[in-house]
Amino acid sequence: MIKTIVITGANRGIGLAMASVYKSQGHNVYALCRKTSAALDALNVHVVTDVDVATNTGIKNMSKALSGIGIDVLICNAGILRDESLSELNLDTIREQFEVNAIAPLVVVDALQCNLNPDGKVAMITSRMGSIADNGSGGRYGYRMSKAALNAAAMSLSKDLYSQDISVGIYHPGYVQTDMVNNGGDIPASVAAERIVGLIEELTLAETGVFRHSNGEVLPW
Repeated sequence: MIKTIVITGANRGIGLAMASVYKSQGHNVYALCRKTSAALDALNVHVVTDVDVATNTGIKNMSKALSGIGIDVLICNAGILRDESLSELNLDTIREQFEVNAIAPLVVVDALQCNLNPDGKVAMITSRMGSIADNGSGGRYGYRMSKAALNAAAMSLSKDLYSQDISVGIYHPGYVQTDMVNNGGDIPASVAAERIVGLIEELTLAETGVFRHSNGEVLPW
């Protein structure tokens, strides 16, 4: 069955890799991004540019481009990483990460809720750095806090969308070799993407709201 897949932040990294996987499987892919890339254009998917999910204009552009389109899988992937320490707090970057990493995905789901097909799925690409129990090193205040907030929002969405038969997956991709971490990860984006796509395929209402590593491990909150 051909499905319609929508991915935010799809011009590079994990978003681009997931777009590639879904395209190779024959699905109908809408790749949302602020600006496209040569690699994304080469996939021959539906590229929707000028979608900055942290702005009202970006959300309006997204909604207009997807008007009347039924969505089977909505993947909120767009995110940013900044660095703060206790000795060098930067409230501007902390707020920026909350806007992009936590608030924007919720706004995206809200804006596209009416587009979601029955038995549809929402996937939040988060991080185990948002786990309070798993924090063994401290620091990264804005990123950790924003991802914890995203996890909380995703859990609430899993409850609120349950009656519509829409399941929510909450996924840590792993330490992935992307520009976000200066390509210092331990797995390529293609591997993370294959894993996440597989988990989304297996996702059912029975496991909605579960926080998982891309390798399938259930992570602590």
